Amino acid sequence: MRITVFRRLMAEEFGPGRAETLSKDHVFSGLGGRTVEEALAAGVTAKEVWREVCAAFDIPAERR
Repeated sequence: MRITVFRRLMAEEFGPGRAETLSKDHVFSGLGGRTVEEALAAGVTAKEVWREVCAAFDIPAERR
C-alpha cells in the first residue's frame, strides 16, 4: 500500500483533521509505542500501520 492510499483511507475513516491529529499524537502499542508518523518514518509499511489503526479502532472488515 502506498502512503498516499494510506492517508486517503485515514481521511475517509476519521475525517481529514482528526486523521492528521491521530497520526501525530496517538501512540499505538502495536506499533512499538510509536505514533503513525513515527512508525512510517521508522520504516514500518503503510499496510502494517493501517492494520494496526484498524485493530485499535475496531474498524469493520469491509472498510479495511
